[in-house]
Amino acid sequence: MGEGIGKVVYASEHWVVKRERTPFEIVALIVVWRLLRRVERLLPKGLRGRMIDRPSRQLRFFRVVVQGALAVLPKAVWFPAHTRAIWREYHTRSLRGERLARSYLDGSSLIPQPVIFPPTRVRVRGWPGTLTISEATERVECTFDQRLAELAGRNRFDLVEEWLERFLVARQAGWSRGLFSLDAHLKNYGVAGERIVLIDSGGLTNRWEEVERKLESIKQIEEPHRALGLGPLLAGNPEIAIRFNSRWKVVVNREAVRERWPG
Repeated sequence: MGEGIGKVVYASEHWVVKRERTPFEIVALIVVWRLLRRVERLLPKGLRGRMIDRPSRQLRFFRVVVQGALAVLPKAVWFPAHTRAIWREYHTRSLRGERLARSYLDGSSLIPQPVIFPPTRVRVRGWPGTLTISEATERVECTFDQRLAELAGRNRFDLVEEWLERFLVARQAGWSRGLFSLDAHLKNYGVAGERIVLIDSGGLTNRWEEVERKLESIKQIEEPHRALGLGPLLAGNPEIAIRFNSRWKVVVNREAVRERWPG
């Protein structure tokens, strides 16, 4: 169904299971990502989008090639301080975010609902062919940015605006539980029925000092819709962009978040 730096996701009609990547796979992907960023401007636009913006066979191929090269090259060559720092930050944020999501959001409508069962072997498409799992998660219909794009494609900008408001409401519900996402990218949220749910917990924090620093860094953003990647989507509807930006600034600021923050 999809893949990220640390996980590969497989889906049935209603459920999702995940395979954790090994540390070696993660490092290989970081190296690939850095190489692609260096040559991004030299790639044809279509190829760049397929390789960088979403999972692709080309990206998997390069990851396997790089992983093979790393196996024979000295560690000092492929694991310099910068790559090590990226890996450490990702690993720490991922583990911490998952722990916080389980502690603060289990049983809420803000995350896909999980189901636990005895270890079971299931077939999956592609490598490794089978997985032994003991947990599955409710499958979302699509990511939040995909839902907005679909509505815009049908010229239902009234619903686009409605869903953007739901996004802000969902974020406020998280703040009320003492959690804030430092990486509130629209791709990190999914749509399940009428709910907006968090599907990537890597940017979660419960530390107020981190929340304050993040809010201070985004305070000067004049057009939040562009920072969220909504510029092209709302280009033909500037009035919606203006209303959303105004609403965002009322909701996403230190005073408003602190008012909802528990304790």
